[in-house]
Amino acid sequence: MHTPIPSLKGRSLLTLQDLSDQEFAYLLELSARLKARKRAGVRGRLLERRNIALIFEKSSTRTRCAFIVAAADEGAQAEYLEIQDIHIGRKESVADTARVLGRMFDGIAFRGYRQDTVEQLARHAGVPVWNALTDEWHPTQILADLLTVQERFGQLAGLKLVYVGDGRNNVVNTLMIGCARTGMHMVNCAPPELAPRPALLEQAQALAAPHGGSVVVSHDPVAAVRGAHVVYTDVWVSMGEESRFEERLKLLRPYQVHGDLMRATGHMESGEVIFLHCLPAFHNDQTEATRTLGPLEVTEEVFESPYSKVFDQAENRVHTIKAVMVATLTEGIAG
Repeated sequence: MHTPIPSLKGRSLLTLQDLSDQEFAYLLELSARLKARKRAGVRGRLLERRNIALIFEKSSTRTRCAFIVAAADEGAQAEYLEIQDIHIGRKESVADTARVLGRMFDGIAFRGYRQDTVEQLARHAGVPVWNALTDEWHPTQILADLLTVQERFGQLAGLKLVYVGDGRNNVVNTLMIGCARTGMHMVNCAPPELAPRPALLEQAQALAAPHGGSVVVSHDPVAAVRGAHVVYTDVWVSMGEESRFEERLKLLRPYQVHGDLMRATGHMESGEVIFLHCLPAFHNDQTEATRTLGPLEVTEEVFESPYSKVFDQAENRVHTIKAVMVATLTEGIAG
């Protein structure tokens, strides 16, 4: 039995808080159905003749490619707009750019720094706007993460997810909300200096309670991961914070995800644990930083292990982004 189709047509997605519980569940289900259709070789036409603008202030591999492939899969055309190639915020206000693009495109994705920018785009464009990452939130990433967990375990409610690393970046901020909304038990394990904002923690805890889940903060990685079904990490230095690399390295070395930490979950023998990372990952000697310093947030042993689902997670960016576009630009797909 499918989740009833809620009305998302014409809506923007700026944070996961924009969605009701029913809408959240529907997007995950729609993602799975669109993924199955693609695997079955179904030629999609759900977005036929739609034009999508991709405004990117920050570089990207997965997000950019996922939007382009997701659009093409369903018959849409995506146009990549590098920030230096358009006038937004320099010769032209965000509001004016939004009104121009809204007359030409059916939807707009924004990946950049300030949450206020994507909110202004949504206020003025007159078409759906999707947050493809800001300094505060990363909703399309967390939809893909939760789809990956659901595929592996068949459920979300009751599972324990532990995030280990920088506890106040856009990924973990959104994970806290996503896990809370789905009845998961989420632990944000970070050094005290990088703990989440108290107001956000309180918001996530308030969301978790009625769903039977929990959101807590820990500073001890070994204690935090005990009983975990999912161990998740991210880069130690987010885009725009490169000047703080040495500071972060010192703070986060004890939070590296390695084999011993995964074994501390107690789920290795049963196979009831997976590792996730939103990528890119500093796990081998293939980058300038790791040739000098060695693996950073995750070791090669963990990254290349059978329980690492990072490339399933990366692929799922396509399917969840496609679901967001289909749900907000069309009536969805029935039954």
